[in-house]
This record gives sequence, structure tokens and C-alpha cells, in this order.
Amino acid sequence: MTTPTITPTLLRDLSDAEFLARYDTDPFTASVLSNRLRAAAQHVATGLLHRAFSPIIALAMDYVCAIIGPPEQNYRMVAATNGLTVFLGTLQDGVRAAVEEFGVDRLAPGDLLICNDPSRVGNHANDVCFIRPVFHSGRVVSFMVLRAHVIDIGGITPGGFDTNKRNIYETGLLIGPRLLFHAEEPVRETFTLIFDNSRFGEIQLPDYKTIHSCCRFGESLIVESIDRYGLDAYLGTLEYLCDTTAERMRLAIASLPDGDYEGKASIDADAEDADEEYLVRVKVVKRGDRIEADFSGSSRQARTAINAGALDAKTAVGVGLKVLLDPLGHFTSGSFRNIDIVIPPGTIASALPPDGAIFFYWEVANTVMTALIDALRDALGERAIGGDCGSNNVHNAFGVTADGTPWAASAVAGAETGPVGADRHADGEGHVCPYLINIISPATEGIEAQFPVMVMRKEYAADTSGTGLHRGGAAIMKDILWTGPARHQVAPFRFRKPSGIGVHGGEDGVQGGVWIFGQDGADLGFVPDSDDAYRDATPVAGVMDPETNRLDPAGIYAYYASERTWATKPGATFRYLTNGGGGWGDPLVRDPEAVKTDVRDGYVSIEAAAERYGVVIVGDPDRDPESLHVDIEKTTTLRLRNADEE
Repeated sequence: MTTPTITPTLLRDLSDAEFLARYDTDPFTASVLSNRLRAAAQHVATGLLHRAFSPIIALAMDYVCAIIGPPEQNYRMVAATNGLTVFLGTLQDGVRAAVEEFGVDRLAPGDLLICNDPSRVGNHANDVCFIRPVFHSGRVVSFMVLRAHVIDIGGITPGGFDTNKRNIYETGLLIGPRLLFHAEEPVRETFTLIFDNSRFGEIQLPDYKTIHSCCRFGESLIVESIDRYGLDAYLGTLEYLCDTTAERMRLAIASLPDGDYEGKASIDADAEDADEEYLVRVKVVKRGDRIEADFSGSSRQARTAINAGALDAKTAVGVGLKVLLDPLGHFTSGSFRNIDIVIPPGTIASALPPDGAIFFYWEVANTVMTALIDALRDALGERAIGGDCGSNNVHNAFGVTADGTPWAASAVAGAETGPVGADRHADGEGHVCPYLINIISPATEGIEAQFPVMVMRKEYAADTSGTGLHRGGAAIMKDILWTGPARHQVAPFRFRKPSGIGVHGGEDGVQGGVWIFGQDGADLGFVPDSDDAYRDATPVAGVMDPETNRLDPAGIYAYYASERTWATKPGATFRYLTNGGGGWGDPLVRDPEAVKTDVRDGYVSIEAAAERYGVVIVGDPDRDPESLHVDIEKTTTLRLRNADEE
């Protein structure tokens, strides 16, 4: 006898009586409270952005604000801001771990609990989790949480962005759950512990105070909502928020054909040597309305700090599937309800202490996203999306000014942003960020005002997009000139293979690279994009012709850690060229007028228009771009010939 399939009742089909019985409130009140909570989280995040001193918070928005449910609801994350997505999957588990270890019964009104240990709360040591219990009628009813990157947490390198770290003792100060504020008063011994072990305390101290006040403000907004609508309605709404996102993801998963789908992606190397490439393998098993993501077969944990923890892999799967299957709507702990994750301990995505040093965890998350795109591109069909630039290419530089003042520029002077892939609706955007770490590109004026740099170039590079009916986003070429002596740690991890994979007949985006021009000092000025300039450059990362130092897929891999620390003298320029985004669909059916526009705008050269799209463009895009036109007859002939050759 076959067991009948039971289809859950959709939330919108519940009667008012059924809704009240489930959530202790009515649908209208639940919707109002849901929006109030999301607005409260965003209000808190805006307050931090406008008052932060640290550049990585104020310029790059490296933080997220979230509202977490009470212990009896298993600390579910119910609302989060549009901050860093790689924080989202760690919040429920991380807050639960920190609070349970500290003891929920020990918390009091006005407390601010902190923890930054990756093994407890995920992410890396600089991403400190600030947790404020929200009390109402003498009980904890929620937690207001800010997760923010602090500019320095100790360790062997100012700022921390160093691929060479080999164990947890080198990554920085690890703080188990302890109070930073108690009953609104600073806990002096915690502040002493932090500032005795980290640099740039004059920047961090006001940021910690700001975070405390922001969390206190967030608590007031939650309490105000409870006082207005009642505690039962509030707690019911927390359940409703997770149920709505769980339902969306369940329906999205159900729309995918049943099957076993395998994908992989790689990180070029760790900082030990260039010989070992690290693979992330994921097998997606889909049955009915459930998905299992199995990481068995992924590479061992790296020997240096390019690892991620299991909570980071969880985030990558949850957010990655959200991007692929249900890009609209909100993200909560409920988004994981129909997802199972299998991950052996001790892999590149589930590193264990003490030797599995975790720092560049987001790069593993980006790699998981590429593996998911690879695994599901055929199953999704026309719903597939092209791969992105793959890496944030974070650049860490530090030094001492002429007057002896130390400085560190972290994650603001590399190629932290870049293109994404195309989809069935449109071309890929060029200057955004990888799908899984939506950091923003810092303002040029902001970084030039704070550090010895000049941003000389930030532009799209021609002929780097993956071709298709819709093309991928174009790669970004970015030149940063250092006006003073500096030392640099770089993290370009995805240049051995294309990350911008093409889908649904589209082609891969071009692989990028990193170079230093004038490493031993140079006259201040622009570096041309010419053969002579590259011939004299120092290759840092990418697959290049060893004679010309130009990118060449048949060339030799330039190893980013061949110098533990790259030293430069005044006038040296770092050039980053990101990977291009993947294309979607057959490039031979792209609208010729769209190709002409791409030529006019500098995304595609006239030669590539003919070679890759079969479109013959006539005119001079540099001297008279508005006179460009399509030769219809030659285009038709060329496309027919190209179609026959395929």
C-alpha cells in the first residue's frame, strides 16, 4: 500500500481561527510586527554605519544586525539587515552557543555579551558577535545582535588579513563568551583583555561604545513593539517570520527536478606552497521538497588560514540556494528548514582547531557558491545564473607614516568588488560583489583621506565578460598607487580556473590576475595597459606568459604567496583585474544592437564582437562612438557560418 503524500497547508490558506491558534495573533498584526522588526534591525544598522570610526565598517559596511528569538524558540534568527550575507547562517547557532555557554540565567538587563571564537560562533576572529538580551516582564524574549568586523584583534599581522597564519594561536585573540557591558556599565577587565592584545584601540573603543548604544536602541524598539501589540503576538510573529521563509524555500526546492547533482570549484593554493589546489565538492541530492548538500570528497583543511568552519559552509549552502532558487523574499533561520548538510570534519570547509586556522572563510563560501552553480546549472535550465568574480581579492597593507604613526588598510584597497553572472532576465552587473559576500566598494575619497594611497584606475575591462544571449558582468581593472612605503598581504585565490562559469549555453568569463608596477619605487603617475608596462611588472597572481607577464590560459601560475609579505616603495602600483562574470544563453542570438552598445560602452571590442557574437560593427568606438552601426548583411552571413561550424 502506497502512503499518500500530505501537502502542507499554505500560510495564506489558513483561516483566521487557524492562524490565531498557531501564532496567537491575526495575520494583519503579524505582518505589521514583521515589518516593524525588520525596520528596527535596519535602524540599528544605520546608526552603526553613520557613527563608526573603523574604515571597514564605515566605508565597506562589514557588519550585519539581526534579531534573534528567545531560548525556548531555539534562538532562531527572525530578521536581519542587508549586511554581509556570510554572517547570516552563523547567527542562530553562534548566539545559541555563546549564550548557553555563558548561561542565560546569568544575563541581566543592560548586558552586552561578546564572543569571536570561530569554533563557537563561526566566521573569523575579527568578526566579533555582540549579543544584547532583550528583557520583558523579567524574562529574555529576544536578543539584539550586531556582528561587526573590528579593525584589529591581535595576531601576527596588523589588521589580520594574512594568509600565512598556520594555527589558531596566530590568528588573533580568541574571546570566549564574556560580558563587555554589564547593566549598561563597561566591564573593565574585558576591555583590558582586548586592548592589551590588539592594535588601534583609539579607533576600536568608540566603535565598541557605539555598538553598545546601537544594541540598546534596538532593544527599545523591540520592547516598544511588545508593549503595543502584546508579548503573545510578538512571540507568535517570531514563529510566523520563520515559517514564511521556510515555506518559500520549500516550494522553491520542490520546483527543482528530483536528482543527484554534483559540482566542484577550487581555491588556487594556500600560503604553504603552490602545489596543492583545494577543491570544494558538493553533491546536491534533491527529493520532493528537501535538499541534502554533501561535502564528502572536498579537500582536507588547508595548512594556512584560508579555511572556513562548518557554520560558514552552512551559511554558504543556505544563502547560495536562496540566491539560486528563491532570490526574492527575506532570509531567516526558517530558510534552512528543508535543507540538510553533510560535511566531514577537517575539510577546507569544516576546519578544526588548532591547526585548521580560519580566517579567509568567505573565500571558501564564495567557492561553495560556484560549486552550487556548477552542480545545478543543468537542473535549473533557463533559471540558472552565471558564475561571479569568485573572490573578494582582499588586500591588507600596513606601515608607519613619516611621523611614526602606524596604519593598516584592510579590505579597502584590493579588488573587493567585481562582476556577477548573467541570467535569463538581463546581463550581469559589472561593479557589485560576489554573490555571497556583499561588501560595498569603499569611496575613493574615503580611503585616500585615511591611507597613503591614490586610486588611479577603476574601470571595466573589455572582452572579459562571458558571452551569451545575456553577457556576464565585465571584469574590473583597478590600480592603487601607494604614496608611501608599505607592506602587503594579498589574497587572490580564484585565478587558476574561471569562476564566472557560463550557463544555459553561455561562455565562461575571463580569468584575471594581479601585478605590481614599480615595486622598488616609481614616479607617481598612471600605469598604461600596454605590453611594455606588463613586461616590467612583478606578477603576483594569475596564469600568465612568463615572458610578457600577460594573462595566458596556457601560461604558468603566478603564486600569490611567493612573497610572504610584498614590500613596496613610494610610487608602486598594485593592479587588480577581477575574473569576468559568466554568460547566459547562446551568444549567436544576442541582439546585434545590444552588441553594438557594448562596443560603444567599451565592454566588447569590434574584433570580439565579430569573433564571439558574430556581429560586424562598423565605425570607430574611440573617436566617434555614436556613429557605430551594425552591418546587417555581413552579420547574417557570419552568424550562419559560425552556427554551421558549431
